[in-house]
Amino acid sequence: MICFETIRYKNFLSTGNVYTTISLNKNPTTLIVGENGAGKSTILDALTFALYNKSFRKIKKSQLINTITNKNTVVEIEFSIYSNKYKIVRGIKPNIFEIYKNNKLLNQSADSKDYQEILEKQILKINYKSFCQVVILGSATFLPFMQLPAAQRREIIENLLDLEIFTSMNSILKDKLSNNKELIYKEESQIKILEDRISMIERYSEKLKKDKEKENNERKEKVKKYKSSIKKEQKLLEKLEIEIVSFSSFQQNENKLLQKYNKLNSLKSKIEVNLENTQKEIKFLSEYDDCPTCKQSIDIDFKNKTTNEKNKSIEEFENGLKQLIDNISVIEKNLKEIKKNKSKLDDLKIERNKVLIQIKSFEDNIKLLENEAKNSVEENSLYDIDKTKEELKKSIDEYNRLSNDKNILSSLSIILKDGGIKSKIIKKYIPLINKQINLFLTNLNFYVKFELDEEFNEIIKSRHRDEFSYSSFSEGERMKINLAILFTWRIISKLRNSVNTNLLIMDEVFDSSLDSDSTEDFMKIINNFDTKTNIFIISHKTEQLNDKFDNIIKFKKVKNFSKVV
Repeated sequence: MICFETIRYKNFLSTGNVYTTISLNKNPTTLIVGENGAGKSTILDALTFALYNKSFRKIKKSQLINTITNKNTVVEIEFSIYSNKYKIVRGIKPNIFEIYKNNKLLNQSADSKDYQEILEKQILKINYKSFCQVVILGSATFLPFMQLPAAQRREIIENLLDLEIFTSMNSILKDKLSNNKELIYKEESQIKILEDRISMIERYSEKLKKDKEKENNERKEKVKKYKSSIKKEQKLLEKLEIEIVSFSSFQQNENKLLQKYNKLNSLKSKIEVNLENTQKEIKFLSEYDDCPTCKQSIDIDFKNKTTNEKNKSIEEFENGLKQLIDNISVIEKNLKEIKKNKSKLDDLKIERNKVLIQIKSFEDNIKLLENEAKNSVEENSLYDIDKTKEELKKSIDEYNRLSNDKNILSSLSIILKDGGIKSKIIKKYIPLINKQINLFLTNLNFYVKFELDEEFNEIIKSRHRDEFSYSSFSEGERMKINLAILFTWRIISKLRNSVNTNLLIMDEVFDSSLDSDSTEDFMKIINNFDTKTNIFIISHKTEQLNDKFDNIIKFKKVKNFSKVV
């Protein structure tokens, strides 16, 4: 378990040149309050900056430096894992990155990227995305699990279930399989070369007995043919190289196309939501003459004007949506073409290797023929053939060994793919995850049946078995789902001992999405956490929450600097 103990920071965002120190494990529940801009949420950025060298609220690193002091930005965090005590020190102007274990500075010979990898993979054993799903929930910048694409959902769950080792193993295995395939192909080519060489030597020896002169003429003719063949192969090689360069250029725009594709899909979703909302507004105006809330009549001119405006908006949305769909289709077509080009590029590279090996074969045969011309004595030929046969035996043995390795690696590949052992482990945990999420939703008085399938797609049903999607709920209802999932991740990670930590920080969870009843339900849940959990809630609702927490930290701006008062 990672037990976070203390965080301190100075010259960080609105904090001045005096350390702000916050104990992270002193009280079970702590309320952080203060006016807007007082520095309440700075703790989130300080925490992620210290651990991951990036802010939680997507602030540029250069903007983390206090604009008044403009230097000596330092964040320090202390935590323990089992009996080991750790301290991370990270700073800007000057740049500092130090990791202490039991008061001893860890080796800094590696570059900062490798040093960060040591911190994340060997010490924390949790990446930034999973940390922001299990430890921190901020209403402003937090991207809920349900809004993540399937690939990122899988990445987070694999991290929580400690399955990333299988992904790493599979990546290594792919490299081994690729290398094995290449070695097998080389050995096959070498065997063919040696077999051709042996056959050639045997033929040569037999002919030498009959007519050395005739054999020499035949060798010269063969050398000529081989050289001619080499020229043909070299021309083919030049052609292949040009094609490879041509197809390689198609791949350069793939990342840009993918980014544009994702951006257009995101924009498409927004337009669809706006279109749906506008249609609902038109429907409301068509069905009601009086406002159901205030009971006042709705002016007919206002209705007509508003309906016309909304219809124009719908037309604009539909035109924009059609254009987006057309653009997305074009990009999808381009991506398919790139994928097709990738396959063609791989085929061209294999063909190039074949040509290179063929040229090498011709060159070897030419050298052999030239050597035979110099040493046309039968004993020398017999010696060469014995040596070649020994080489052939070694190549065949190596080929058999590589083929056996290929069978083993292929079997392992089936096990390590997403549909293999990881899928079985995930399948085992999916019912537990769903059960826990629904339990938390019930505790939050949100009575729906929520299920994630093995592809991490959601199925949400009401009591009457009506199906919903996550986006069809209100902001408050979606927040309940987000909280239920967040709490579930903590339980699952603790169960798997993959991400077990005492710390949970929530920024302005109560202030927008949760009503008073939901707030009470939420407080009941966090008050039932085990005693080793330290929960921090950042909120403006001081009057409603003051008496519900063990500790209160108040931030205030004093002479343009944030301070704890």
